[in-house]
Amino acid sequence: MKRQVEVFTANCPVCDPVVKKIKELACDTCEVTTYDLVRLCEDKTCLDKLDEYGIKKVPAVVVNGELLECCKDSAITEMELVEAGIGQS
Repeated sequence: MKRQVEVFTANCPVCDPVVKKIKELACDTCEVTTYDLVRLCEDKTCLDKLDEYGIKKVPAVVVNGELLECCKDSAITEMELVEAGIGQS
């Protein structure tokens, strides 16, 4: 089953390790898209997605259209990334 992973980042020292960790964990069935909110995306869909997913802080990770619980109130952990299926075929 293909897993859609969306990472929202400000291209900063706090976000960069999360992006790196996701790329390390991602498997062949993980499609990882990174949105750099500092540079924005050409068609501004990344801004629409912020509202759609209820993202209030970065870094934020969305897997298959669901904002991870860790991205709502606390730091992102490797355990939650793995539990969300990142890195699993």
